[in-house]
Amino acid sequence: SAAEITEMLATPIVEDLGLKAGEQVLAFVNGMGGTPLIELYIVFDALNRILGGKNITIARSLVGNYITSLEMAGCSITLVRLDDELTKYWDAPVHTAGLRWGI
Repeated sequence: SAAEITEMLATPIVEDLGLKAGEQVLAFVNGMGGTPLIELYIVFDALNRILGGKNITIARSLVGNYITSLEMAGCSITLVRLDDELTKYWDAPVHTAGLRWGI
């Protein structure tokens, strides 16, 4: 199931980062180009449930096809531990060809 696959992907990341209860993260679910957006959001929902069960909050997120590979199926998960400084940089205005917010 999507939940099982997401658990297999997320657990090593959480362990490697040493994420603890009460921490906040940026979650990036990146499609490889051939996976429908709804499936990426299913993975994001499963990730949110997994992290929520560990009392880790997804404070910021990005879900979509940003770094692709010739319409390949699948996705990647990236987690970044957020502190006040990183959150400030993430929330800064962005105006590029691929991303736009805060303008």
